[in-house]
Amino acid sequence: MSSINTASENRKRVTSLGLVVAIAAGVLFAYFVKRAGVGQITAGIRNLGIGFVLILAISSVRQLARSIAWVFCAEGNRLRFPDALRARLMGDAIGNILPFASFIVSEPAKPALIRDRVPLTTGLSSIVIENIFYSISVIIFITTGMVTALLTFNSNVFRIASLVTFAAIFIIVILGGLCLRREIRVLSGVVGLFQRWFPKGIDRARAIEEQVYGFHRRHRSRFLPILFFEGCFHCAGVLEIYTTLWFISPAQPPTLFKAFILESVNRLISMIFKFIPLRLGVDEAGTAKVSALLQFSEPAGVTLAIIRKARDLFWSLIGVGLLFHRQITLRRQPLKAGENFIQEREPDLMMLGGN
Repeated sequence: MSSINTASENRKRVTSLGLVVAIAAGVLFAYFVKRAGVGQITAGIRNLGIGFVLILAISSVRQLARSIAWVFCAEGNRLRFPDALRARLMGDAIGNILPFASFIVSEPAKPALIRDRVPLTTGLSSIVIENIFYSISVIIFITTGMVTALLTFNSNVFRIASLVTFAAIFIIVILGGLCLRREIRVLSGVVGLFQRWFPKGIDRARAIEEQVYGFHRRHRSRFLPILFFEGCFHCAGVLEIYTTLWFISPAQPPTLFKAFILESVNRLISMIFKFIPLRLGVDEAGTAKVSALLQFSEPAGVTLAIIRKARDLFWSLIGVGLLFHRQITLRRQPLKAGENFIQEREPDLMMLGGN
């Protein structure tokens, strides 16, 4: 009974903290919108017009690229692309809407939402592997962007931000490399602390770790394709920013070089403030400051951040729609609980494929 009360109190604390974060982010968002000027932001959005369809088309490449990368990370080719894309959209929708969900819910939710098609252990291990490759690509992308900015612009803001970023990346690389090289069993160790409440969780955690650490020995040929698609994700981001600025900033035409700098900063903001829904406020603040350093107007930077939010909301709405569709489908075709049933029916499920 005490454990239930403790869990309830923890949920209330997280909810309260999430509400405070959301309010603070909303205030920051309103401040930068007012500072940039509602009229100028509206004019920029009007200039974009039908170009927003092009932005959505480019952003779809990002969704497709990471979904394909996830497919390559799954053992035994058990994960099919339509399921990966569907799960990604649903999981990201949860992360974009709920505070702190990206850390706690969003990524684990993706394999959980398709566990009727892919064994949960396989889905969890593959999403962990994909996130490792994605993190490697992000580190390379952000480091390259920061180095480029340091060599190009004589700015104390860039200098301080770059030094802090490099220090954080250095620590992450050392710790991450140590875990991978020595195959440190972090997950099973954490689950072991709560084995009293999850007696079967320790076995699943060990199975996931075995698949994650054994992936590099069994599937070396997949490394380059995975990194290629992760790279496509970042290239599409650069192209998206370039295209958006081309529409909203006619007075100061963009270059791919400046778009690259902006996207590297945007990726850094996304990683640091992932716990804030849609990175409300912090995205406008960071993009506005960097845009000004790159000789774009501050309103153009805030408008760019707002258009990114509109893009995220578009994909989130699709994800929410898929969540509702999944719920309706499950009610019409109730499944037995437990992964054992899924594993028993796996050959039949694999024959069904996609949707």
